[in-house]
Amino acid sequence: MSNLIRILIAIFLPPIAVLLTVGIGVQFFLNILLCILFYLPGSIHALWIVLRSR
Repeated sequence: MSNLIRILIAIFLPPIAVLLTVGIGVQFFLNILLCILFYLPGSIHALWIVLRSR
């Protein structure tokens, strides 16, 4: 999948982007928790995961 698409998914649907990048694991559940607490930290975390995996 293209990195541009993953970046867009990370902005709008952060847990899905983390799931597509690293699968189900600690990072995925951490991202869900961050999104529940507030949307912006979850989005930043997803962007960090997606950009780190390049």
